[in-house]
Amino acid sequence: MRILQLSDTHVERTDAPNRNGVNATESLRLMLAELRHLRDVDAVVVTGDIADAGEVEAYTAVRELVGEFARPRNAPVFYTTGNHDEREAFGKVLGSGHAEPECVLETDAAERAAVSTVGGHRFVTLDSLVPGKVYGRISPAQLDWLREVLSTPAEHGTVLAFHHPPISLALSVTQQVFGLLDPGELAAAIRGSDVRVILTGHYHLQLFGMLESLPVWVTPGVVNRIDLTTPYGTERAVRGASASLVELGGPASPMFHTFHARDPRAHETVYQLDEERTRAVVAEHGP
Repeated sequence: MRILQLSDTHVERTDAPNRNGVNATESLRLMLAELRHLRDVDAVVVTGDIADAGEVEAYTAVRELVGEFARPRNAPVFYTTGNHDEREAFGKVLGSGHAEPECVLETDAAERAAVSTVGGHRFVTLDSLVPGKVYGRISPAQLDWLREVLSTPAEHGTVLAFHHPPISLALSVTQQVFGLLDPGELAAAIRGSDVRVILTGHYHLQLFGMLESLPVWVTPGVVNRIDLTTPYGTERAVRGASASLVELGGPASPMFHTFHARDPRAHETVYQLDEERTRAVVAEHGP
């Protein structure tokens, strides 16, 4: 099983540069063009922050661009929500996030969670969006639903995908407050199940760690990446689109590889927050 993972496309309603001067749609086009020689892709997973401002036109643009890549490869595409997404607009274009789900979660909050199976591998997408907040949470309703889904093992195990990582790196102040709240609740829900890997995004950089005994992969963003070479307590984003290949089923499974688009402006600063501004962002948007 070979999975192409994309995340944090942050596409705008119009095909134009965003407030930081980056054309998010063009970043996605460039990344997909760089991957044009990639074959034997069984599924594509897009882990949230699809639209920067939750607009229908942005979801439509991403669906069309990713679909153009996936269709010739007969690879289904699965989408999850991120903190920049808006559930109603997401649902109008992408439905549950699965084109033909086997099972979907139905809640009053209209959370987007669904199940599909590809080649014996079960893909479960969850909704970690907390409206109006940067951090994420998986609701009790989703965790109960997840337990029920996982009560029957899949032939080759389960891939769990959502936006906010349940791990963080101490080099980053923002990671420590803007990730998934209460990761222990998720760990308890999947303990002893057939989940083989957890795929997330949100941090705009690549990161690997463990949630108890389960591998967690954080793929870098498509729109830009975060550079952690800055002084502690500050944050810098630089140009450069990235994506991941996740390989399951082999003797060394799971394996992860990161692709970086050949952008002539890669590594240029997109924005930089000093310590005072970073503290203000955390105070405003932290839990």
